[in-house]
Amino acid sequence: MDEELRALTERLRRESGGAALYERLAGTPDHDELAGVLTESGRPLWAREVAAFRLGLVGDRRAFEALVLFLNHRDPPRCASAAYALARLGDPRTARAAATLATNELRVAYALHPVRLLVELRAPESVPALITTLRRRLTPHDPYRRVALACVEGLGALGDDRARAVLNEALAHPALAEAAVHALARIPRQR
Repeated sequence: MDEELRALTERLRRESGGAALYERLAGTPDHDELAGVLTESGRPLWAREVAAFRLGLVGDRRAFEALVLFLNHRDPPRCASAAYALARLGDPRTARAAATLATNELRVAYALHPVRLLVELRAPESVPALITTLRRRLTPHDPYRRVALACVEGLGALGDDRARAVLNEALAHPALAEAAVHALARIPRQR
Protein backbone atom coordinates (compact mmCIF):
# COMPACT_ATOMS: atom_id res chain seq x y z
CA MET A 1 0.00 0.00 0.00
CA ASP A 2 1.27 3.46 -0.91
CA GLU A 3 2.47 5.55 2.11
CA GLU A 4 0.08 8.43 1.38
CA LEU A 5 -2.85 6.03 1.16
CA ARG A 6 -1.77 4.28 4.38
CA ALA A 7 -1.55 7.60 6.27
CA LEU A 8 -4.95 8.69 4.95
CA THR A 9 -6.51 5.33 5.82
CA GLU A 10 -5.22 5.39 9.40
CA ARG A 11 -6.18 9.04 9.95
CA LEU A 12 -9.70 8.67 8.59
CA ARG A 13 -10.33 5.36 10.35
CA ARG A 14 -9.51 7.12 13.65
CA GLU A 15 -11.62 10.14 12.69
CA SER A 16 -14.61 7.96 11.83
CA GLY A 17 -14.32 6.03 15.06
CA GLY A 18 -14.14 2.82 13.01
CA ALA A 19 -17.67 3.32 11.66
CA ALA A 20 -19.10 0.69 9.35
CA LEU A 21 -19.63 3.44 6.76
CA TYR A 22 -15.90 4.09 6.75
CA GLU A 23 -15.12 0.43 6.09
CA ARG A 24 -17.68 0.31 3.29
CA LEU A 25 -16.38 3.48 1.60
CA ALA A 26 -12.77 2.41 1.96
CA GLY A 27 -13.46 -0.90 0.27
CA THR A 28 -16.27 -0.39 -2.21
CA PRO A 29 -15.51 -0.81 -5.89
CA ASP A 30 -18.66 1.20 -6.72
CA HIS A 31 -17.58 4.62 -8.00
CA ASP A 32 -21.19 5.80 -8.19
CA GLU A 33 -21.62 5.12 -4.47
CA LEU A 34 -18.46 7.16 -3.76
CA ALA A 35 -19.64 10.00 -5.99
CA GLY A 36 -22.97 9.99 -4.20
CA VAL A 37 -21.23 10.64 -0.89
CA LEU A 38 -19.85 13.86 -2.38
CA THR A 39 -23.30 15.23 -3.17
CA GLU A 40 -25.50 13.86 -0.38
CA SER A 41 -26.24 16.20 2.49
CA GLY A 42 -25.33 15.27 6.03
CA ARG A 43 -22.27 13.19 5.22
CA PRO A 44 -19.35 13.64 7.63
CA LEU A 45 -16.19 15.33 6.40
CA TRP A 46 -14.15 12.14 6.71
CA ALA A 47 -16.63 10.28 4.45
CA ARG A 48 -16.38 12.97 1.78
CA GLU A 49 -12.60 12.84 1.99
CA VAL A 50 -12.48 9.05 1.60
CA ALA A 51 -14.79 9.24 -1.40
CA ALA A 52 -12.97 12.13 -3.09
CA PHE A 53 -9.55 10.59 -2.52
CA ARG A 54 -10.54 7.19 -3.87
CA LEU A 55 -12.25 8.70 -6.92
CA GLY A 56 -9.25 10.95 -7.56
CA LEU A 57 -6.86 8.02 -7.58
CA VAL A 58 -8.83 6.28 -10.32
CA GLY A 59 -9.17 9.44 -12.42
CA ASP A 60 -12.89 9.98 -11.82
CA ARG A 61 -13.40 13.70 -12.38
CA ARG A 62 -16.46 13.81 -10.16
CA ALA A 63 -13.96 14.19 -7.32
CA PHE A 64 -12.46 17.43 -8.65
CA GLU A 65 -14.51 20.02 -6.72
CA ALA A 66 -14.27 18.17 -3.42
CA LEU A 67 -10.54 17.66 -3.81
CA VAL A 68 -10.00 21.35 -4.53
CA LEU A 69 -11.92 22.22 -1.38
CA PHE A 70 -9.75 19.82 0.61
CA LEU A 71 -6.61 21.28 -1.00
CA ASN A 72 -7.58 24.61 0.58
CA HIS A 73 -8.54 23.16 3.97
CA ARG A 74 -7.10 24.43 7.26
CA ASP A 75 -5.98 20.89 8.18
CA PRO A 76 -2.59 20.14 6.52
CA PRO A 77 -3.13 16.35 6.28
CA ARG A 78 -6.34 16.94 4.30
CA CYS A 79 -4.46 19.33 2.01
CA ALA A 80 -1.68 16.80 1.48
CA SER A 81 -4.12 13.99 0.65
CA ALA A 82 -6.04 16.22 -1.75
CA ALA A 83 -2.84 17.29 -3.52
CA TYR A 84 -1.81 13.66 -3.89
CA ALA A 85 -5.18 12.68 -5.38
CA LEU A 86 -5.38 15.76 -7.62
CA ALA A 87 -1.96 14.99 -9.07
CA ARG A 88 -3.29 11.60 -10.13
CA LEU A 89 -6.77 12.72 -11.18
CA GLY A 90 -5.75 13.96 -14.63
CA ASP A 91 -8.29 16.80 -14.71
CA PRO A 92 -7.15 19.71 -16.90
CA ARG A 93 -8.66 22.19 -14.40
CA THR A 94 -6.30 21.13 -11.63
CA ALA A 95 -3.35 23.41 -12.44
CA ARG A 96 -5.54 26.50 -12.75
CA ALA A 97 -7.23 25.73 -9.43
CA ALA A 98 -3.90 25.11 -7.69
CA ALA A 99 -2.49 28.35 -9.14
CA THR A 100 -5.53 30.27 -7.91
CA LEU A 101 -5.15 28.85 -4.41
CA ALA A 102 -1.38 29.39 -4.32
CA THR A 103 -1.69 33.04 -5.28
CA ASN A 104 -4.70 33.91 -3.09
CA GLU A 105 -3.31 36.28 -0.45
CA LEU A 106 -6.36 35.79 1.74
CA ARG A 107 -5.55 32.07 2.00
CA VAL A 108 -1.75 32.16 1.87
CA ALA A 109 -1.54 30.27 5.17
CA TYR A 110 -2.86 27.26 3.23
CA ALA A 111 -0.78 27.71 0.06
CA LEU A 112 1.95 25.16 0.83
CA HIS A 113 0.22 22.17 -0.73
CA PRO A 114 -1.08 24.03 -3.80
CA VAL A 115 2.50 25.22 -4.40
CA ARG A 116 3.85 21.68 -4.12
CA LEU A 117 1.09 20.39 -6.39
CA LEU A 118 1.99 22.97 -9.06
CA VAL A 119 5.57 21.74 -9.01
CA GLU A 120 4.45 18.15 -9.42
CA LEU A 121 2.08 19.03 -12.26
CA ARG A 122 4.71 21.03 -14.20
CA ALA A 123 1.84 22.81 -15.95
CA PRO A 124 2.06 26.10 -17.86
CA GLU A 125 0.49 27.82 -14.82
CA SER A 126 3.14 26.50 -12.42
CA VAL A 127 6.06 28.89 -12.92
CA PRO A 128 4.02 32.13 -13.09
CA ALA A 129 2.06 31.18 -9.96
CA LEU A 130 5.18 30.26 -8.01
CA ILE A 131 6.92 33.47 -9.05
CA THR A 132 3.91 35.54 -7.95
CA THR A 133 3.60 33.72 -4.64
CA LEU A 134 7.32 33.95 -3.89
CA ARG A 135 7.56 37.63 -4.79
CA ARG A 136 4.80 38.38 -2.27
CA ARG A 137 6.65 36.42 0.41
CA LEU A 138 9.81 38.50 0.02
CA THR A 139 8.50 41.33 2.16
CA PRO A 140 10.12 42.02 5.55
CA HIS A 141 8.77 39.86 8.39
CA ASP A 142 6.53 37.76 6.17
CA PRO A 143 5.26 34.91 8.37
CA TYR A 144 4.91 32.36 5.57
CA ARG A 145 8.52 31.21 5.15
CA ARG A 146 7.51 27.60 4.52
CA VAL A 147 5.45 28.72 1.54
CA ALA A 148 8.35 30.88 0.32
CA LEU A 149 10.79 28.01 0.70
CA ALA A 150 8.47 25.66 -1.19
CA CYS A 151 8.31 28.22 -4.01
CA VAL A 152 12.09 28.57 -4.14
CA GLU A 153 12.62 24.81 -4.19
CA GLY A 154 9.82 24.34 -6.69
CA LEU A 155 11.18 26.96 -9.06
CA GLY A 156 14.54 25.22 -8.92
CA ALA A 157 12.92 21.87 -9.68
CA LEU A 158 11.04 23.40 -12.63
CA GLY A 159 14.28 24.94 -13.94
CA ASP A 160 12.58 27.74 -15.87
CA ASP A 161 14.66 30.81 -16.70
CA ARG A 162 11.70 33.12 -15.92
CA ALA A 163 12.34 32.39 -12.23
CA ARG A 164 15.90 33.71 -12.23
CA ALA A 165 15.00 37.31 -11.18
CA VAL A 166 12.80 36.37 -8.21
CA LEU A 167 15.30 33.73 -7.08
CA ASN A 168 18.03 36.38 -7.15
CA GLU A 169 15.79 38.54 -4.95
CA ALA A 170 15.38 35.58 -2.57
CA LEU A 171 19.16 35.49 -2.06
CA ALA A 172 18.81 38.57 0.17
CA HIS A 173 16.61 36.66 2.65
CA PRO A 174 18.69 34.54 5.06
CA ALA A 175 15.98 31.89 5.47
CA LEU A 176 15.82 31.40 1.69
CA ALA A 177 19.35 32.16 0.52
CA GLU A 178 20.79 28.65 0.53
CA ALA A 179 17.75 27.18 -1.22
CA ALA A 180 17.84 30.03 -3.75
CA VAL A 181 21.49 29.29 -4.57
CA HIS A 182 20.60 25.65 -5.22
CA ALA A 183 17.52 26.61 -7.24
CA LEU A 184 19.50 29.02 -9.42
CA ALA A 185 22.09 26.32 -10.04
CA ARG A 186 19.35 24.08 -11.48
CA ILE A 187 18.25 26.64 -14.08
CA PRO A 188 20.12 26.17 -17.35
CA ARG A 189 22.09 29.20 -18.53
CA GLN A 190 20.77 30.88 -21.65
CA ARG A 191 23.30 31.19 -24.48
